[in-house]
Order: sequence, then C-alpha cells, then structure tokens
Amino acid sequence: MQSIQLKTHVGEDGLLTVQMPPEIKDMELDVMVVFQPSSNEEQLRYNAWGKPITRKSIEQTIAGMKQLRKQVAMDKDSLRSMKEEGRRF
Repeated sequence: MQSIQLKTHVGEDGLLTVQMPPEIKDMELDVMVVFQPSSNEEQLRYNAWGKPITRKSIEQTIAGMKQLRKQVAMDKDSLRSMKEEGRRF
C-alpha cells in the first residue's frame, strides 16, 4: 500500500481530479480518499441572527449604513444654527 498526499481544489461541480504517477497506468486500484479542509481557508462565520457572513452580506450592510446616514444627516446650516443657539445660553 502506498499513499500520496497533495493539496488540491474541488470546484463547484464537486469533482476531484487526481493525477497519478506515470508508472501507475492500466491497472486496477483500491483507492481510499481521506480529506480535511485546508487550514488556510476561512471557516464560515455567522452574524447575531444566525445568517452566514459573506462578502455580499457585508457590502449590503455597508450600503444600508450609507443610506441611513443620508436619511438622518443634518445639513450644515441646521448644525450652524444649533451651535449659535447653544452659545446664547
């Protein structure tokens, strides 16, 4: 029994392709696959509501915060008048 250790990527199609050494051809093999996710891949994280955190969810959150900032922001004239009113007291 021989073993080969390699790092590879399984695509969206779920297929794993393994290139065997040149001396292994035209023969029957018993193959055992043992796999473990690479440690350099990020583990999936979840937010407080149990939804996965993804790049898309982060971009949507940032866009929502920018929109909210526009909705609640005061114009400069209102801020100036509030400062002046505060100085009077």
